[in-house]
Amino acid sequence: MSIISKDISKAVELLNKEELVAIPTETVYGLAGNIFSKKAIASIFKTKQRPKFNPLIVHIPNVEYLDKIVEHIPEKAKALANAFWPGPITLVLKKKASIPDLITAGKDTVAVRIPNHPVSLKLLRQLEFPLAAPSANPFNRISPTSAQHVEDYFKDTIKMVLDGGVCKKGIESTIIGFKNEEPIIYRLGSTSIEDIERIVGKIEIKNRKSKVENPDAPGMLERHYAPKTKTILTNDLSNSIEEFKNQRIGVLLYNNILNDEAIDFKIVLSEDNNLEEAASKLYDALHQLDKQNLDIIIAEQLPDYGLGKSINDRLERATKN
Repeated sequence: MSIISKDISKAVELLNKEELVAIPTETVYGLAGNIFSKKAIASIFKTKQRPKFNPLIVHIPNVEYLDKIVEHIPEKAKALANAFWPGPITLVLKKKASIPDLITAGKDTVAVRIPNHPVSLKLLRQLEFPLAAPSANPFNRISPTSAQHVEDYFKDTIKMVLDGGVCKKGIESTIIGFKNEEPIIYRLGSTSIEDIERIVGKIEIKNRKSKVENPDAPGMLERHYAPKTKTILTNDLSNSIEEFKNQRIGVLLYNNILNDEAIDFKIVLSEDNNLEEAASKLYDALHQLDKQNLDIIIAEQLPDYGLGKSINDRLERATKN
């Protein structure tokens, strides 16, 4: 029996009873629960098998709600909120004492955003509490961009997936923290660096090369977004295909229509060289490739600008051992 439903009133009822509901956003589907319910938040960590040192993102219905959960909003945070909310930017700000430490992994900051999806916004406006909603997938696995992806993961462990169609952006929000009032990118995401810098000027990117065991924000762990199938990232497709030619090979391409008899299955993200289209299709493509009984997935590195940086970030983490 399917747990997918479009019934927002049912989602409200379940969330009020401290149950979890998977919800749609413009980025990916989130596994949502009441931030003030210890039962709900414990269920998120247990259901996802997510370590408790990894903070959660809080989703709110409007900018005015920020004052209820944060102590201080830097001027550049206000500028980013005004420019991009509702939308795929998460701000990490000093939290009020009322925000449970379980949400923030014991830190004095909380990650918060307003999702840009009509269904999730309508839901949030009908609740008396914000929602914690990390991506609705088991820890380290490929994020879900459709209700079916979520049902495939969790049909036996949650009661409802609120169906809002396919996620338009397709990769998670860009996460921005603040150091001495200046913004710093903790995670690349669906809002490009170039767009952010038009609002706040040059911005630092937090180095993710070292293993993070006490992350400043969600989404900073080295391995993440990974298929079960062994995956490699390359800027030399021909060489990589030659290296694995005696195995069942799946190829994830940006725009190159590559024909090679050694390839068993391939997906092209954007024949029109459109990075937004490529981002929106990325996770669904990885889900498809992971179902093909392949020995290896070979992913092509994308151009390293705009959303290409964010897509490459996800692919790099999918290929970490």
